[in-house]
This record gives sequence, structure tokens and C-alpha cells, in this order.
Amino acid sequence: MVIITVIIKSGPTLTKVKFCKVSFLKLAIIVIATVFMFVNYGCSVNPATGERSFTGLLTSEDEKKIGAEEHPKLVRAFGGLYENKEIQTYVQSIGNLIKATSEMSEIPFRFVVLDSPVINAFALPGGYIHVTRGLLALANDEAELAGVLAHEIAHVTARHSAQRYSRDLVVSLGTTILGAVVGSRPIAELSNLAGSAYVQGYSREQEFQADMLGVRYLSRAGYDPNAMSSFLSTMGAENLLRLKIDGKDNENNHYNLFSSHPRTADRVDRTAKQARLKNKNARIRDRNIYLRKIDGLVWGDSAKQGYIRDGNFDHPYLKIHFTAPKGFTLKNSSSTVFGTHTSGAKMQFDGAKVINKNLSTADYMRIEWLPEIQLSNIESLIINSFDAATATGLLTIGGTWANARFVAIRWAENYVYRFLFINPNGKTPIMDNSFRDSAYTFRKLSNSEAMKLNPMRVRILEVKLGQGKQELAALMGIKSNKLEWFNVLNGFSSNTKLKVGQMVKILSR
Repeated sequence: MVIITVIIKSGPTLTKVKFCKVSFLKLAIIVIATVFMFVNYGCSVNPATGERSFTGLLTSEDEKKIGAEEHPKLVRAFGGLYENKEIQTYVQSIGNLIKATSEMSEIPFRFVVLDSPVINAFALPGGYIHVTRGLLALANDEAELAGVLAHEIAHVTARHSAQRYSRDLVVSLGTTILGAVVGSRPIAELSNLAGSAYVQGYSREQEFQADMLGVRYLSRAGYDPNAMSSFLSTMGAENLLRLKIDGKDNENNHYNLFSSHPRTADRVDRTAKQARLKNKNARIRDRNIYLRKIDGLVWGDSAKQGYIRDGNFDHPYLKIHFTAPKGFTLKNSSSTVFGTHTSGAKMQFDGAKVINKNLSTADYMRIEWLPEIQLSNIESLIINSFDAATATGLLTIGGTWANARFVAIRWAENYVYRFLFINPNGKTPIMDNSFRDSAYTFRKLSNSEAMKLNPMRVRILEVKLGQGKQELAALMGIKSNKLEWFNVLNGFSSNTKLKVGQMVKILSR
């Protein structure tokens, strides 16, 4: 027999439930009864879906507050807002049009474009919808963008975040009681982890519901609902091309609209056909209008993130440059550059503040950067007039020991740039020489060099008489896979024929 006291939070209210001297049999009854009570208390009919759903533990006001708190965090994580007022206004206007056809037409939504090259979109509770400029670059008409926005709006109107939160809380309630009774914290934590995994992201049922609602909103606004499936197909082609370029085209990589959005083009297409039967006038695509709006849109890395080109990293704002070891493929993020090699070698480049500016660069490595690593061969260096230090050590990656080289370059008294190179087993001497050579390429860019660095942009051209895909693809400002990228960017198949006067996308600086 045990005594249990549980504190339950429902919105802003704390409820204290005390169960005294219960047996294990009675415990099961209490858990079931308590969960049943909260599920019934929190159920309501959703105006968008017409279904009863369990959302009562997170009110609409709670959702607005969460959205307002998380919105700036998400914006920072994805490179900030894209600094183009016309594009931002355009996306907001399309979002407002779609939202006006929804069951939350009177509630203000915010639609923003993130300065990120990744192809993604996010909905936060309370009406915060985000799309990346990478997604805008891949879409081929206004209807495709509207389809993405409609799907994200549907997640908000269906209150999927509230359902996820409420279910998680109920799972936590049951496992907290169980953990208290058996006196086992690990059991409670393990159960909570299982519950969190169950509600992590949107479920397939919620994605299907968002597709159904999104198609409804899209067709009500007059857009062709088939645009949702055509954009998914374009995303699939883009994904396969990147896998091919990275040498992974033989991998079984089933693509989704986004990693958290398990959807298929075929299923969305079936939903769209049903909507077309109900609204035969929903045919708007507006390709030319859309392409004119995105003419000049940044593609790939922006100046704020620095540019990766032909194994080089150049940052016009920070005015830094380095060249990766030969054979490395670099990937950029908002704060770190990552590199991989077919041999298994890896590298990472970032910057960090020095807490104690009185430390030498070598002491910074030992005390502030790598206090838990047993460093060997510590050496002070001068790299292109910058004080620097390097050392070697051992790291565990996936349970396996690997050799590593660390390099810290003192950019200022209180700031360093850092290289981490990880050696594949058996190739340490050869790769280590390449790592040192790469670190020695780090230097400061001159003002004139920084000013010459420009991003790749989406450019819109009209097809002229005699021009085919090969001729237009040759104008692409990239070095390889020009025709394949031309087809992917424009949503073309290999058999698509161009027409004189047709507007198409290319990439150039």
C-alpha cells in the first residue's frame, strides 16, 4: 500500500490530486479513471475537422503565447528573416488569402520567409507560419506556394499542436503515478520517453488531415489543388539529384515533404482530385506572376552565412577564407561549417569567444575549449600573421576511438576560430598532413576580395526562338549537373519541351 500525491497542470491552473493507501489493483483503476476524466474534460469539437479531439489542456490563449515565444527562436535558428520586403509582403498576402478561407479567418496570422537555403516550412501554434527562401526557389508557381501555406495553416486550424501537448500530458500523468507506486524513477522516465516519442512531430493521421484541409482552403481560394502534389514531385526530384551529387543515389531514401511531414505525392493527388470535383473553377496556377516575384531570389548560401564554392569557404561579412583538404565536401549552417570525405574523415569549423583573454591560445585549447580531452603534441603556430595553436587527441565517435587534430586561431583577444579534424583509422599520417595544410590556408580577406563575393540568385528568362533546354542550362552559373538542375528547378521532366515566350528559371550571380 502506498500514498500518492500528484500535481497536475491544466493551462494556468494547478490541481492537486491525492490518492491514499492504494493497492496495485486499485492503482490501475485510478490511472484509467483519472486519464478518462481529463480526456473527457479536454475534448471539444474542432470547427475545421468537425471531430471531437482532446485539446482542452492547452487553450487557444496558451497556443498564442507559445507561438509568440517560439517564433523568434525559430527565426534565429534558420538564419533570420529574408531581407526582402517585397517577397515578405507577397508571401503574407497569399497566406492571408488562404487563411481567409479557413475556419480561423478572423484570427491574425503571421507569414514570414526565413533566410535559409533548406527546403522547409513550419507552423507554430497561434498562427505563425514560416517558409524558407529555399522552398520559394524550388516552387514554380503561386499555387504551389499557396499549397504549402494551406497545409501549414491546416495544422493550426486543426489544433494539432494542442492535441500533441494534451496527449503528452496524459501519458506523463499515467506514468508519473506508476513510477511513484513502484518507487522506480527509471521506469517513469522510460515511460515518459516512450510517450514523448509517440507524440513527437505530427502523426500520419494529422498530416493526412492537414492535406485534406489544405486542399479545401486552396480550392476555396481558386487555386488548382493539384499544385500540392506537383510541388511534392519537384521536391522528390531535387532530393534524388542531391543524393546523386553526393554519391548516395543507390541509397533507399524515401522522401517526404519535410522530415516531420510524412506525406506522398500520390495521396495528396487523390485528395486534390476530390476537391476538383467539388470546385471545378479552382484552376489558378499563376506561374508567370510568381516567377517575376522571385526573380533575383538568393539561392544557396547567403552573404550572412558565407559561401562554399569548390572546396573553399569565404565569408564576406567576417572577411575570412579557408580551403578544405582535397576531396572534402563542405556543408554550411548558420554557425558551423561541416566537411566529410569518402574515406570517413570529417572536419568542423566554427568560432568561439575566449572567456579569459589573458590565456595564450595554447592554454585556451587546454582550459576552455578541450578541458576533457587528453591533448598531445601541443604546438604554438603563426598562421598568416595570426597567433595559433594545434594539438592532437583521441575522441570517441559512436563508441569507436578516432584520432583528431585541433587548431585554434586567435582572431582577436577575445575570439578564436577553430578547426576540428577527425582522422579515419589507418590513414592518420596522410590525412593529418592534409589537415595541417588546410588550417594554414586560413586568412583574412581584403576589402576588395570581400566586395567581389556575391550570392547565386534565381534569374528568370523568356525562352527565345531556337533555344532549347541545353542552351538555357548552359547559362547556369554552376559547374556541374547543369541540365539536371535546370530541369529540377523548373519542375521539368527529361521529356519536357520548351515553348517560345515561356518563362524559366536559371541560376547565376
